[in-house]
Amino acid sequence: MSEPLALRGVVRTFRSGDATLPVLRGVDLTLAAGEIVALVAPSGTGKSTLLHLAGLLEKPDGGQVVVQGRDAGSLSDGERTAVRRDSIGFVYQFHHLLGEFTALENVVLPQMIAGRRRGDAERKAMGLLEAFGLGRRAGHLPGRLSGGEQQRVAIARALANAPQVLLADEPTGNLDVRTAAVVFDELLGMVRNHGVAALIATHNPDLAARMDRRVTLHEGKVVPL
Repeated sequence: MSEPLALRGVVRTFRSGDATLPVLRGVDLTLAAGEIVALVAPSGTGKSTLLHLAGLLEKPDGGQVVVQGRDAGSLSDGERTAVRRDSIGFVYQFHHLLGEFTALENVVLPQMIAGRRRGDAERKAMGLLEAFGLGRRAGHLPGRLSGGEQQRVAIARALANAPQVLLADEPTGNLDVRTAAVVFDELLGMVRNHGVAALIATHNPDLAARMDRRVTLHEGKVVPL
């Protein structure tokens, strides 16, 4: 069985006028099902770029991004969109919830976009929200939720379509220390219970230490910590 995510010799270079800036210089990284990997690196080293490439939001200048055995470079734009929708979940530092929709509706929408019937989507969404302790808050708009509650909804939304890969960019970076620890506990538990391969960028060494493996970016390559 193929690993959920594999980056092989991935290169990414940005251009500004006549100058070129190599950010990733041949990244190799493989995630196994149920494995949670911490990406710990200073700002400006290419963490977000790496996550965007892994999530098929950008295309590499060289190398391969392979999701569930499929080389993304061989896929059409429509196929890449389908892989992002069905196989990859994203969690960002800022929750990016839709403010005019309730917590429940925010978790229902990605499922309906994927073709699930509304009733089934609502049952799945409510189950996820209850797992995160938000059953009683399901009918609230994001503006009436605390920061920690909003981020829990964002995590539930990312898991709504049962992705095989979860990518998170500082998912607790906008929360106070105590709330961050609680939300992270719930995130880890949910990921492990569902056998998701997760790559989580964080500056928090305590959170990173609780993951299965820690890596960093050094001179454009992923190396173990």
